[in-house]
Amino acid sequence: MHFLDQAKIFVSSGAGGGGAVSFRREKYIQYGGPDGGNGGKGGDIIFEAVQGLNTLIDFRYTQHFKAPRGKGGMGRDRTGAGGDDLVIKVPVGTQVLADDEERSLIVDLTRVGERVKLLRGGDGGRGNASYKSSTNRAPRQHEPGWPGEEQWVWLRLKLLADVGLVGLPNAGKSTFINAITNAKAKVGAYPFTTLRPQLGVVGHKGREFVVADIPGLIEGAADGAGIGDRFLGHVERCRVLIHLVDAHGDDPVLAWQTVQTELAAYGEGLESKPQILALNKSDLLDDELMAAVTQDLKAAGAPDPYPLSGATGAGLEPILDQVLGYLPDSSSIEMPTETQDDDGETAAWSPI
Repeated sequence: MHFLDQAKIFVSSGAGGGGAVSFRREKYIQYGGPDGGNGGKGGDIIFEAVQGLNTLIDFRYTQHFKAPRGKGGMGRDRTGAGGDDLVIKVPVGTQVLADDEERSLIVDLTRVGERVKLLRGGDGGRGNASYKSSTNRAPRQHEPGWPGEEQWVWLRLKLLADVGLVGLPNAGKSTFINAITNAKAKVGAYPFTTLRPQLGVVGHKGREFVVADIPGLIEGAADGAGIGDRFLGHVERCRVLIHLVDAHGDDPVLAWQTVQTELAAYGEGLESKPQILALNKSDLLDDELMAAVTQDLKAAGAPDPYPLSGATGAGLEPILDQVLGYLPDSSSIEMPTETQDDDGETAAWSPI
């Protein structure tokens, strides 16, 4: 199943049922009179964040959602049945956006079980019994049901994780997340082996936290180069970023600066998030070269880097210890179920 983090859907609440025109005609009752009931209310459109989902792929094949309308009123002052609410289940971390130029945020569903009423169903129309008065003893007026509301909206998924991994392609992020979690990310000796976000759970010193690996960034990612920066939204909610730099690369300082530039270009506070800098593939360099790379990075303004080898596992403990310092005693983020495979293809409310 494909990973999909963006979808456009059409939602429509149900119209109200029409009021009835009816008169009592019963034996032994001298005066009848109007007894037409009101129509039922139409169903609402409700979004609910549920556990166990981590993709919007279902919304590629089903894009129109319409709640049922209310039933019409009946004689004997019977009100029509209301239409059932239509509950649209989405992954935790889904944002509902308006279909305008700015794609303004309508609601952000960040907790399991959170429910939001987006569109209200139309009210039912009045039956002729409600029009009865001292001067209008046999009204034949009735009211049709009120229409529901409808609109196009965008759904955008931002995965929930405590820690986000960033870096250039082939910096060793997939190897790192495989070393500390059970994610089983694809690893290859070529750029862009990661084509979609990958989640994994880390257990360290009696604590658990969620790590998100996203495709690598390259220069110009903010302008669409490579895979672009569209997956950076999945680390917006992270408490801390681990920035992996290939210590064996041609220019580690330039690699660090490139990613910092793209984070700043993306915005959303990513450039100001706490970062842990790790020099990966340290097993390929001797102590003298590692010291030289470390000194160059610090001279360029980088924080003190941690030597790391995702392949051998050397240096993992200090980095994980550092991560724990940025997390609360118990993580408040719910872990979605295991991520799907294949590539990463895109595609006024009230709480209840």
